[in-house]
Amino acid sequence: MKKILVIQTASIGDVILVTSLLEKLHQTHPDFQLDVLVKDGNQQLFKSHPYLNKIFVWIKKEHKYKNLISLILEIRSQKYDYVINVQRFASSGLITMFCGAKQKNGFRKNPLSIFFSKRYNHQISSQPNSPHELERNHQLIQEITDREVAPTKLYPSPSDFENTSEFKTSAYVCIAPTSLWFTKQFPVDRWVELIKILPDYYSVYLLGAKNDDAICQKIIQEVGKSNVMSLCGKLSLLESAALLKDAQMNYVNDSAPLHLACAVDAPVTALFCSTVPEFGFGPRTTNSRVVEIEEKLSCRPCGLHGHKNCPEKHFKCAYGIKLESVKLKVPNYQNL
Repeated sequence: MKKILVIQTASIGDVILVTSLLEKLHQTHPDFQLDVLVKDGNQQLFKSHPYLNKIFVWIKKEHKYKNLISLILEIRSQKYDYVINVQRFASSGLITMFCGAKQKNGFRKNPLSIFFSKRYNHQISSQPNSPHELERNHQLIQEITDREVAPTKLYPSPSDFENTSEFKTSAYVCIAPTSLWFTKQFPVDRWVELIKILPDYYSVYLLGAKNDDAICQKIIQEVGKSNVMSLCGKLSLLESAALLKDAQMNYVNDSAPLHLACAVDAPVTALFCSTVPEFGFGPRTTNSRVVEIEEKLSCRPCGLHGHKNCPEKHFKCAYGIKLESVKLKVPNYQNL
């Protein structure tokens, strides 16, 4: 049996994107043993994943480098045939460098890629028709699969769906209003405007981490409707995915909830403010749409990850988005 380890120790969204590699590897080589390495907290994404044998977890908050050495020793003992390193930081390069695998694939951007067996370009561009991140990642396994890219996929369990069933007694939409970066985040007052024009018989669930609840409570207060509820910090990642799956529509920023929705093929409307979908992180689902300002701004995109404040002080990339183009993606809105 061939053994493969996929490494992605970055954030939630990046980890969800590598599920595409797991899908493709299993489709092509169902007899291979598939393992993953993620940072602590992200292992919950794979709680009920049917194709994974082992989940390595790097605990960074305490004894970061001691834990890193232990991980390297444990991974080395597994005698992998392939290690696929999707992460582009030196720490993952160290793991790959000393993993003892027969074949080590990764990106040239990794500072230690000189020690990899094969290295690939990872070029992010704002030009039209630039590759999606799934396509960039797929390069790492193309030699043992084929050219066709698989979609991302997560596997909420029956209990995840059961735990969210109480919120599904009527038609609903989900909104994930926050982002780690201010300029990636549709403003609070614009979310309020959007919710106010949604039909009142839709329940509206605001999703996020526990520390996002303050923003969500502000939205609820300003909307002034009884059908809006914050579920921040109340659901696990897979429970959130189970809720997104059955929503009439999911409204997200260019952030992790976008990828969470895509991984269960949920309907999604992605609002891109300071970043652009050409970077390669847009939605890929059966029912998806990107909404952005129609005007061409010389300052957009202002960076790959966004900023804590708008560098130009006007935040036109967010305030210039027309709500009319957003609301029309609610299924059957015209017939309500």
